[in-house]
Amino acid sequence: MQRMVEITFSVNNESKTLKVYPMERLLDVLREQLRLTGTKEGCGEGECGACSVMIDGQIVNSCLVPVAQIDGAEIKTIEGVATGDQLHAVQQAFIECGGAQCGICTPGMVMAAVSLLEKNPQPSDVDIRNGLAGNLCRCTGYMKIFESVLRACRQPGVSDAT
Repeated sequence: MQRMVEITFSVNNESKTLKVYPMERLLDVLREQLRLTGTKEGCGEGECGACSVMIDGQIVNSCLVPVAQIDGAEIKTIEGVATGDQLHAVQQAFIECGGAQCGICTPGMVMAAVSLLEKNPQPSDVDIRNGLAGNLCRCTGYMKIFESVLRACRQPGVSDAT
């Protein structure tokens, strides 16, 4: 039987110390212990991207990350993308372009787009396609999502908003 361990990390710029089973999935800890339910479980196998979060600035599928690996890390979830009441340019563009449908893939798509724009504020069409490639959507046919990212790129100061 696994013993619980104590880990300390930052989530959305807030320090946390938790007792966890080392092999618990980060996804479950975020949703069940921290009540950050914006991150969704789609497949549980790292194939769909619905559970995407950033760990130390890198986009990852939280369903594949044992929570022991985040000790000392900085985590950003969908709840940490907006600044107070001010939506991130990607979130606003998803609303304006209809990029969100049922909502299961939306947090992961937004996280992937935010990650892309942090690295490349003016991506090409190919860069956007590659940046979203790890995320599956069964509702929109992807064009509204793609258009949402394009619109976000056109917002003044998008590189400042990320």
